[in-house]
Amino acid sequence: MSEIYRASTTAPVNIAVIKYWGKRDPKLNLPTNSSLSVTLSQNDLRTHTTASCSSSYPAEDSLLLNGKPQDVSGARTQACFRELRALRKEVEARDSKASKLADLPLKIVSENNFPTAAGLASSAAGFAALVRAIANLYELPADPTELSRIARQGSGSACRSLFGGYVGWEQGSSADGSDSKAFEVAPASHWPNMRAVILVVSAAKKDVSSTSGMQTTVATSSLFASRASETVPRRMKEMQDAIKNKDFETFAKVTMMDSNSFHATCLDTYPPIFYLNDVSRAAIKMVEQINTAAGKIIAAYTFDAGPNAVIYYLEENEKAVAGVFKTLLADKDGWSGERGAAVEGNYEVAEKANSEAEVAVGLLKEGVSRVILTGVGEGPVRTEEALIDEKGEPVSVLY
Repeated sequence: MSEIYRASTTAPVNIAVIKYWGKRDPKLNLPTNSSLSVTLSQNDLRTHTTASCSSSYPAEDSLLLNGKPQDVSGARTQACFRELRALRKEVEARDSKASKLADLPLKIVSENNFPTAAGLASSAAGFAALVRAIANLYELPADPTELSRIARQGSGSACRSLFGGYVGWEQGSSADGSDSKAFEVAPASHWPNMRAVILVVSAAKKDVSSTSGMQTTVATSSLFASRASETVPRRMKEMQDAIKNKDFETFAKVTMMDSNSFHATCLDTYPPIFYLNDVSRAAIKMVEQINTAAGKIIAAYTFDAGPNAVIYYLEENEKAVAGVFKTLLADKDGWSGERGAAVEGNYEVAEKANSEAEVAVGLLKEGVSRVILTGVGEGPVRTEEALIDEKGEPVSVLY
């Protein structure tokens, strides 16, 4: 039987605090503005991918995601395959003893431990894992920055999931996209006490995909140009300084303002795009209640292209932030287990919220389906746990 070559990796979700929205080149996924994100812990949110190749496989490349076959004929996936194969051919040209893997069909199996296409950055983790797993399979010498240029072509924000900690994505100016890639702002170890509570508002697939939403925004929004040319460049510098100085109040304020700016641009699109809903707005109200009770900014909301609230806070403020949500949403999935059990309820602030923001509390209780507790984490990790067995057959490790 022909040899089955395999390599596996896990890759993280990242949630932007300075949002990427708009493309100057849709084909190459080149953004109209730079962006910055926090890589979240893979203990809580990750994509696990095994890439394999063999002469015994059917001629066509294949991808299985969460047990379902995916179409890999699209330009984005093909761009990633083409670039990675080209790098493998360079390896084979330099080393005559290297196995000729570049011409073999690829079989890829991938699993997410979180809802796909629900505003939880599944495509970012997915393409980062796909690119990193194939790079491992091909034993490529490419570093995360070089691989980020390839992953970007699959999903823009995927380039940031090739790094841990705090990650920037430089928009670049070259027409070929060679300078549009991710860079490390600071490792997770620089500011390790960053935490997040994610309120999963809807696990349904969103109405307007990010790709089509961006194109409509670029074409119709009057707010878009000033956001890209003035607002974001200023905030990128403010955010990098805040991370460098571990200045949470500035980090939080800029995070919330940029989320508001992004969604205002979506609303200014014609026809308007509504990624937030009443439950999202209730989460914003609750963050304001928490910050008012603390007398300073200790919590920051941000929303990607979906209704789920990601609320950043520091570990020392867990009771003051996550504790309020635990008290109000105690019956939701996510509080069981060691991590959830460690969160101490905050009855004083929760009671005040019940009296001062009764409608918002009601919307959260009714509209939040689950809670995810997480924090800043590392980039992709190579693993020996394979989703394809020695015979080339897919196996599941979903728990």
